[in-house]
Amino acid sequence: MSSLESARPSDEDEFFYMQCRAAYLAVFRSSLANICSKQQLCRVLQQAGRNPSHATLNKYWTSKTTKLNFDDFCEILKCERKTEEAELIRAFRKLDVNNDGYLTHSVLEKALTSRGEKMTAEEVNAVFSLVDINNDGKLDYAEFCRQLASTVEQCQTAALENLKADAKLKRQNFGSQLYSPPKSSVASPSSASTSQHAESDSTTKKDSQCPSRPPSARSRRSSLSNSVTMVSSSSKAAKVLEPPGLQDWHRICMKGCFFVEDNGSISSLQYRLHLPQTSSIYLTIQPLNLSHRPDKPQRWMNVDTALFVTSAGETKEDSSLVCFTESKDKEKYVWKGELNAGTYHLLPFTSGCRLRKQGKNSFPDKSVKLVYKTDTGELDLTSELREVLSEIFEVIDLDGNGLLSMEEYNFFELRTSGEKCDSDAWAVCKENFDMRKNQLTRQGFMELNLMEATEKDGDPADLWMTLESMGYNRLLEMVEACPFQIDVYCEGTRPSMQPLNMDSGTKLLNQALQKSITSRFGAKALRGHDNVFIYTYKGDCRISSLIANKANQKVTVHVNNEQSRNCCSSRGMTTFAVEVPPRTKMVCQHVLPMNENQDWIYNCVETSLSSTSS
Repeated sequence: MSSLESARPSDEDEFFYMQCRAAYLAVFRSSLANICSKQQLCRVLQQAGRNPSHATLNKYWTSKTTKLNFDDFCEILKCERKTEEAELIRAFRKLDVNNDGYLTHSVLEKALTSRGEKMTAEEVNAVFSLVDINNDGKLDYAEFCRQLASTVEQCQTAALENLKADAKLKRQNFGSQLYSPPKSSVASPSSASTSQHAESDSTTKKDSQCPSRPPSARSRRSSLSNSVTMVSSSSKAAKVLEPPGLQDWHRICMKGCFFVEDNGSISSLQYRLHLPQTSSIYLTIQPLNLSHRPDKPQRWMNVDTALFVTSAGETKEDSSLVCFTESKDKEKYVWKGELNAGTYHLLPFTSGCRLRKQGKNSFPDKSVKLVYKTDTGELDLTSELREVLSEIFEVIDLDGNGLLSMEEYNFFELRTSGEKCDSDAWAVCKENFDMRKNQLTRQGFMELNLMEATEKDGDPADLWMTLESMGYNRLLEMVEACPFQIDVYCEGTRPSMQPLNMDSGTKLLNQALQKSITSRFGAKALRGHDNVFIYTYKGDCRISSLIANKANQKVTVHVNNEQSRNCCSSRGMTTFAVEVPPRTKMVCQHVLPMNENQDWIYNCVETSLSSTSS
C-alpha cells in the first residue's frame, strides 16, 4: 500500500469524522471556528456524547491553552471514548449494597461528596431531584442509565441528520479530514495534464474527485488556482556537487535541535559565523544520526532541514538574506558559493510538514520505568533512561567534543527548567559530579540526573518534565524534536561559529524566509483584489506560498489543496483559512512530498473570504 493510500480514511474513520463534524457544527457555525474557552470545549464534547470531568477538561485546556481547532477536537475524541450504558450501570452497581437496583439519597450523597470530584450537598440534592424518576426517594439507576444513553444517542442522531440535510456542510472540508462524496459525484479530472499524472501515480487509485467546495466558488473572480508538477527526488541529479579536495578545507561543525512548542511553533538555536577573509564555502545541514541506538528507528531522520544565512547587522532591520540551502544531496541540504569576510547569522529552519505537535492519542497511557531500587535499596536509573540521557547528552554537546561546557549545559537547563546555572552552581557541580577541563562528562551528566531523582525519593515527575521538554513521549521515543548537525567548510580561512540563543518564531528567520519566497518568484494578484498577492516558491524539495496583503484592511483567504497529490502541508490540513492583517506579508504554507521517490502535484486554490479596499 502506498503512503498516500494509507493516509486516506477508511469507512470506519470516515464515520468517526462525520460524527466529529456533526458535533462540532452543533456548537459552531464552521469548522474554521476555534474552541476559545474551557466551557466551549465542554459543550462540544458533550455534544459528541462525552461527559467530561473537570480533570479531563483540565488535561486538554491548560493554563497555556488559548484555543483549540477542529483537528485538536478530533484527537481529543479519539482519546476520550463515550461512556457506555453498561459501564455506567457497573459503576452504580458497586454502590448498590442491597443489590436491588436502587440507590437511596444518603448512599448517593455519600458517594458524590466523598469520592472523585466531590460535589456539595446542594448539588447532590439538585441531581437527585432530576434523577428520582419515580419520586419515591430512590434512584432506579438502570432506568436512569438507559434514559441518559438514549438522550445522548438522540442528540447525536439529530446532529448527523442536520449535517446530512445541509448540502453546503457536506461540501465543506473539516480539519485535515476529507468528506468523501458518493461514486456518482466523481467528475472528470480538471485538466489533461493532471489526469495523466494522476493515472500514472501509483499512489492514486482513481481519478480526481470533485473539490469539497461548490463549483461556483471555484469560478469566483476572487479565486486563484496554482498547479505545479514536481519530479521525484529519485530521478534528480544532484545540482550541487561536493567540491573536490573538500577534506583539505577548514571545517567547523555544530549541533542543535528543533523543538515543537506547546503552541505548535518550532524553535531552535541560532548561530553566529565569522569569516576572517573572503572564502569559498560549502555549507550543509542534516538531521543528526544518533548512532549509539542503531537498533531503534529514528523517525526524525526524514525531517526536512534548511539553513538561512543573513548578514549580521547591528539590528534585525539591518540584516539581509545572503543565501540558503536549496539543494538536497541524500539527507543533506547544501549550499556552495563564496562569502565575503565578515559576520553572519545562521538560522536553522524546518517546514513543520514532518515535525509537528503530536495529538493526545500519540502519547501512550503506559510509561517506561525511569528509576528503580537496587538490591541494596538505593535508587538507580533504568537502562532505558540511561540510553535516552546519553542521547540527550549527544544532542546538547553542541561542539561534539564529548563534554558539556557551562554554556552548553545552560541551553539544556533553559529548555527544560527555564533557569540557568551560574558560576557558583557550576563550581558545586564540579565538586559532586565527574568533570574534565571544567566541563561535565557523560558520566557526570548521569550522576546529576540520578541525584535529582534521589532528592525526589524516586518520584519521576521532574524527570518526565525534562524528557517531554526534550521532545520524548512516555515510551521514550523522540517525537516532538529533531536534532541536526551543521557543517561549514571554508577553503581559504579558518571559520569560527558559536550558538546564540533559542528563539521561537524569530523575526529574523521569518524575514529571511519571506525574502527567499518573494525575491525569487513573481507574484500573482488574487483576482478581484488588486492589493492581495500570492507568491509561490518552488525549490527542489519544497514548495512554499506567501500572501502579501497591501490593502489597508485585513483579508481572509481560504486555501484548498484537495487536488494535490502525494503532498503533505505544514498546516496539517487539506483546507484552511489564513487571516492576513493589513499591509502585512504572511507565509501561508509549506508543502513537501509524502513519498519522495514518486512525482508529486501541488494544486492549490486560494479564495478570498472577505473584501479589501484598493
